[in-house]
Amino acid sequence: MKPIFFVTGISTEVGKTIASAIITEALKADYWKPIQSGDLDYSDTHKVKALVSNSVSKFHPNSYALTVAMSPHASAQIDGVTIDIETIQPPKTDNYLVAEGAGGLLVPLNDQHTILDIMSKNYKIIVVSRHYLGSINHTLLTVNLLKQQGFDVALIFSGNKHPTTEEIIATMTKVPVIGRIEQEQEFTPEVISNYAERFRKNLIQFSKRPPIEQIP
Repeated sequence: MKPIFFVTGISTEVGKTIASAIITEALKADYWKPIQSGDLDYSDTHKVKALVSNSVSKFHPNSYALTVAMSPHASAQIDGVTIDIETIQPPKTDNYLVAEGAGGLLVPLNDQHTILDIMSKNYKIIVVSRHYLGSINHTLLTVNLLKQQGFDVALIFSGNKHPTTEEIIATMTKVPVIGRIEQEQEFTPEVISNYAERFRKNLIQFSKRPPIEQIP
């Protein structure tokens, strides 16, 4: 069975959707955004679909589509619903599946659960890290929490290159780096396809890594 890649970020607006589009294109994977908050007319699913060129990928419906662009727990409250994590189950597919989170790991979904609680231990987790003041701390906190919880983790860097930041993160986390996404003037299907070609080998290698408890 092909693995599920769960794409999370160290914060919001760090490039998760672009990274998800690249991974989807690279593996001709299916795509699923479990929880969409706001922008329902041009959601992350719409954006990824517009950037993916292959004819294999399928785009699965959200488990929750909330109307206001804010933290899912608050958006759900406005919509008069309570997010039940038991109803958030990945769609059945024989293909690779790319699941895109909302914000970071500890974004609340209700009074008890966060994004972390909808991530299964058999998922391959890709953390998107973008340089800003404090991003080293946020990246280390995110990756270390995932590793402590028993997840297999890899990194994608996005935005303008910042070598000292990226080097210390890679050194201290000791997780694979899939690649980096530059601060492009525009992300088009052609640009996404080019990144997909560059990232494919590392993504496949990451997908074949043994379970985390077997990694020395």
